[in-house]
Amino acid sequence: MISLSATALTACASNRTPVTREPQIDPYYQAMYGANYTEKFPVEATDLRRVDPQFWRQEVAYVTSERPGTLVVDTPARFLYLVLEGGRALRYGIGVGKTEALVFRGTATIGRKAQWPRWTPTRSMIEREPDRYGPYAGGMEGGPENPLGPRALYLYKDGRDTLFRLHGTTEPYTIGTNVSSGCIRLMNQDIIDLYGRVPTGAKVVVINS
Repeated sequence: MISLSATALTACASNRTPVTREPQIDPYYQAMYGANYTEKFPVEATDLRRVDPQFWRQEVAYVTSERPGTLVVDTPARFLYLVLEGGRALRYGIGVGKTEALVFRGTATIGRKAQWPRWTPTRSMIEREPDRYGPYAGGMEGGPENPLGPRALYLYKDGRDTLFRLHGTTEPYTIGTNVSSGCIRLMNQDIIDLYGRVPTGAKVVVINS
């Protein structure tokens, strides 16, 4: 038997700290959520490390009686579906406001679309967080700091604005969660994509628990 001293044993051990590798993100999604500097204002890349992959835009199987072109907003599941042909849908992850996003359910239509929309906080938002929203009671012009992001789709029912919006966000890491305020938010690259696919007058079905 060969006896090894404590010094020899220590010499055999590694003192190096294990290297933690960053998750590898498919280049397809890196491009999908990359920066866009062709807009009126710059759209920065989304840090996908902070968003669960299930909420990245993807085509999925989806069985529904709704016609292709319909939007289905599933607030409990935190998904928005654009119904396609052949039992398929384009699925987007969403963030759901705790108050404003839960005041409407049922069917509506896209009554208006806007690029880099102006934003005005609701009365309830101002009452709930006066220090945060009070200064913007008169509205805020579109731009990188605007909570609606680069696009907004406005839901109407019977010709009237429901005050329910699908819009972008300045906080993409909140996608897939309940958020403090607002309606239905998507990552900025997603709302730009959806805006280009959905015409005014498109049907929207909102599912609320």
